[in-house]
Amino acid sequence: MGHIKIENLTKIYLNRRSRPRSQFEPDDCTDDNVLVLNDINLEFEEGEMVCILGPSGCGKSTLLRIIAGFEKSTYGKVRVGGKKISGPSAQSIFVFQHSGLLPWMTVAQNVGLGLRFMKDEPEKENKISEYIEMVELEGFESYYPYQLSGGMKRRAELARALAVNPDLLIMDEPFSGLDFLTHMKMREEVVNMHEFLNKTTLVVTHDIDDALIMGDRVVVMSGRPSTIKLIKKMEFSRPRDFERDSDLSRLRSELFLMLGVPYAV
Repeated sequence: MGHIKIENLTKIYLNRRSRPRSQFEPDDCTDDNVLVLNDINLEFEEGEMVCILGPSGCGKSTLLRIIAGFEKSTYGKVRVGGKKISGPSAQSIFVFQHSGLLPWMTVAQNVGLGLRFMKDEPEKENKISEYIEMVELEGFESYYPYQLSGGMKRRAELARALAVNPDLLIMDEPFSGLDFLTHMKMREEVVNMHEFLNKTTLVVTHDIDDALIMGDRVVVMSGRPSTIKLIKKMEFSRPRDFERDSDLSRLRSELFLMLGVPYAV
């Protein structure tokens, strides 16, 4: 069910102002439709983690929203598990760039959102505890989001997403706003959970190191209008170390150069 096929995907944002506001406004300011995604063709295998890189504003997040069913493409098709996407699905869970926890609910209540239709209350409580333990938030079940650090909020969001047992997990810049050490810890947790649960996972990131350490494959998108510049299968064993693996280090330098940075720092 987690197999994804994207065919000839094109997204154009239409300028809302189809006419000048007044007779004094230049006409050339009114008809600039924006081509964001240009004929994207991709295929993601069930159970793999794919990291998507690209410059800011190239349409990475737009691509994820279309796959999740939150937006419609202008042209082209997206199929998940052989079915054409026509809107959001319970089988696809989206972890947004900014915290999506409901502030009036505790950690346990947030994690239990996707399980609210379970009639067996003891089983439901066991499931909530299982996923809270998986992200190492034991003891914080009754805390509200404002009482949590940035990393703890991210872990609670991840537990909520995984509790639904989705076929497809979609993450948009999941580590943004975290301090360096929390970022590293969260990255390790996501990799470990992916290897344990084997869910199809798509991750948009600006961080080349994250993509190389986490991904089974890495997709690099060009600037807008965005096309696919590179699809690279990561045939490196984990844990991955840039200092010890010269091939991985070389690929890292190539990706920096491809994204406009002449040397890796």
